[in-house]
Amino acid sequence: MHLHLQSGRASSLRRWEMRKTHWRTDEERIEAHRAFFARFVAARAGVAADSELAEAFRTTPRERFVGGPPWRILTRHGFVEAPRDDPAFLYQDVVVSLDADGLNNGEPSLHAMCISTLRPMKGDRIVHVGAGTGYYTTILAKLVGERGGVDAYEIEPGLVRRAQENLAGLPQVTLHARSGAEGPLPECDVLYVNAGATAPLAVWLDALKPGGRLLFPLTADDGGGAMLLIARTDGEVWEARFLFQAQFVGCAGARDDTEEWRLAEAFRHRGWNKVRSLHRDDTPGASCWVAGHGWWLSTEAPTVTQHRDR
Repeated sequence: MHLHLQSGRASSLRRWEMRKTHWRTDEERIEAHRAFFARFVAARAGVAADSELAEAFRTTPRERFVGGPPWRILTRHGFVEAPRDDPAFLYQDVVVSLDADGLNNGEPSLHAMCISTLRPMKGDRIVHVGAGTGYYTTILAKLVGERGGVDAYEIEPGLVRRAQENLAGLPQVTLHARSGAEGPLPECDVLYVNAGATAPLAVWLDALKPGGRLLFPLTADDGGGAMLLIARTDGEVWEARFLFQAQFVGCAGARDDTEEWRLAEAFRHRGWNKVRSLHRDDTPGASCWVAGHGWWLSTEAPTVTQHRDR
């Protein structure tokens, strides 16, 4: 038995060495890691390995967007530093620090699930709030193509400077160095927010075209909450549902102390997964899950819906 195990180890080592020699250059090695990363993220998000979204992840070098080493990777007990200056460490489904006031590059599979749910298509117009250094903005831009457009908003000056460099080769992207919680915003098919808000802001809802989708983290005062998807339908009652729980840093200009408290109570005591619609008024009914200033979420579905033909 001992000899058999040794033989197995030797055989495994030879197979590993054969795979290693397949990489003629370090660039080929990193490309192999990037290709696996794209397939892995797509699988976790429930997306086909040959999808345009997976290809966008494969062709977007993450090391360009997270800054130079040493890279700090998030665990449940805090950040740990990658042991070597090897980009292979970045091609895992992990959160990487951006070294800017606690901000990070986000979990790739979470964003892949969100983007897949939003269904961006060639020619679409997207508003991306909280663009960071432009990593997910780049993926969105690849999905809409040069016939589409992405308006990206980032308020942190250091991140804006890095995003300007990273997005310079994408003519369909316009970077705005200001808060995306303030108007006016361009009319759009998709509005994707990567910072926590205490309300579906009127400026976001008003920017949606008929059939347009808004996805953002609706979060309480501790940053915890859930991703809320809203689809514009006829009338003042729109489709709305939570996708999954999430935690995000706060969105500047999109937070209210009273709404933070109400959300904390709602997430603590009531079933967030039962929400089915958004009402744009100040008269919450019996089906209200939580109410804010000029809006409330209901556990009842809209009675009449109309979707854009896609």
